[in-house]
Amino acid sequence: MIGLLLLASVFGYLAWSLVCLELNYKRASSMGIPLVRLPIDPLNILFQVFESHVWNILDRLRVQGYLPKWTKYARRGWYFEDKATSVLKLGKIWALVTPVNIYVQVAEPEAINEVTSKRLDFPRPTKSYELLAVFGPCISNADGDNWARHRKVLAAPFNESIMTYVFSESLKQTQEMLSYWAKGEVKSVAKDTRTLSLNVLAATGFKKSFKFSGSEVAETTSELSYRDALQTILDNCVSLMIFRPKFLNSSWLPESWRHVGKAATAFKQYMVQMLEEEIESLNQGESGSGSLMTSLVRAGDNYVKGSVDKIMGTEGKTKGLSVDEIFGNIFVINFAGHDTTANTLAFNMMLLAANPEVQEWIAEEVVRVTESIEVEQWDYNALFLRLVRCRAVMLEILRLYPPIPALLKSSSPAPQPLHFRGRTIMVPPNIGVTNSILAVHTHPDNYSDPMSFKPSRWISTSPDQSVSLITPKKGTYLPWSDGPQNCPGLKFSQVEFVAVLACLMKAHRIRAVKLGGESDEELRKRIMLVVEDCDFQMLLRMRDPDRVQVRCEKVV
Repeated sequence: MIGLLLLASVFGYLAWSLVCLELNYKRASSMGIPLVRLPIDPLNILFQVFESHVWNILDRLRVQGYLPKWTKYARRGWYFEDKATSVLKLGKIWALVTPVNIYVQVAEPEAINEVTSKRLDFPRPTKSYELLAVFGPCISNADGDNWARHRKVLAAPFNESIMTYVFSESLKQTQEMLSYWAKGEVKSVAKDTRTLSLNVLAATGFKKSFKFSGSEVAETTSELSYRDALQTILDNCVSLMIFRPKFLNSSWLPESWRHVGKAATAFKQYMVQMLEEEIESLNQGESGSGSLMTSLVRAGDNYVKGSVDKIMGTEGKTKGLSVDEIFGNIFVINFAGHDTTANTLAFNMMLLAANPEVQEWIAEEVVRVTESIEVEQWDYNALFLRLVRCRAVMLEILRLYPPIPALLKSSSPAPQPLHFRGRTIMVPPNIGVTNSILAVHTHPDNYSDPMSFKPSRWISTSPDQSVSLITPKKGTYLPWSDGPQNCPGLKFSQVEFVAVLACLMKAHRIRAVKLGGESDEELRKRIMLVVEDCDFQMLLRMRDPDRVQVRCEKVV
């Protein structure tokens, strides 16, 4: 009997899904754009939990050629593998239709510009970002006036005054990493760039300074440091977002799960401690630590006299952000600001190893601009804007490997017109509207030879031989998004990347270790196979960059 009930429930669910799919298809047809049916909604929580496991099995069975064509859109991060293929086949605006929703895919620059610039007409679907609220509400899941309040507070610390410190700390961490790499082959590029990026963010954002330690250095104490706790929760962010810290601290769970819960608890305690210290300092008339926490507490004279317990008690709020909102935003800043830059630096190392001529091109500029000045004496204000080739390399990496290949927005409760090339389509209310970032970045209408790694494409030379970065056409370059909801940490990431790359190329080169009898071209192809083998959990990253062993050589 139970078996029959389960079977009936499954068939009932499938039948209901098919009915909903066809109803949504009919609704989407009113837009007059190409449509693709997708029987499984990609935002289904149960599907997100098991999706990677299902695809791992299917990949091992090598049955992709026998699956229906729609299945490629059911893979998380399908945008990376697809790039501009679907756009070239279906057009620059098309839609995926699921039983739950409609997702308009936008790769037309004019329409993208309209979507990004009209925050209220095409809002961020806050429910889809609820997973990011691990430690409290944050800018990612804030809507309307709440979003404006969060943005105003978060924009304050990411100003020009902090960039000198970001530059110098990035140089310091890179020098320490190079000293570690000088001992022999690099054990893990991905882990070491994550450590570097985490140390820079911890020092500049939270005044938690750490020396660089290599990827094989393990924890030696039972107590988790701030960095170790943060590293653990970032490494296990998907599990943390789905199951939450309280559940992961359950005594009956496996030790590996409870370790994540322990790290989350420790990180929360560190945040409480930092907040307590800032409030005490500000109440005494001092300037505070000058960290990101200082800015979050002080924004608009937002702190309340008293202890954290008092603020978290009956009042529960500062005038700017509540305590939970401060904690929620600190997590999001660490998640977005750390992993995005760390992954970009890892792509950078692999692409440099595959393109030694690009290394020499960068080094020529670094040597010319910095002259004989020791790295310790490099000045941000004097050098950053002059390191044009370093900045061009970052732009090119993010064109081909953006951390988020597509950005989900939504339509408002009222139908919204979307204009492009003299045409107008009416987008139905409350549906998904996705800016197809990678499709735009790799479309031949926007970039010549779009699949090639060519940092020089970003540089313009004037008649007097001065060089500058080319500003891409509006709507054709979106790694930091665009419009009022663009990434507040844009300049932070650029300064960190340029400092790391310039310090590296000043007197070092990245070399991949050849396999027996391997030619230069065979080595390059092997590196690029690793670079192109990416997965997408929360951000785009290489699946296993350590398949290519590299070493760092000092040049005379």
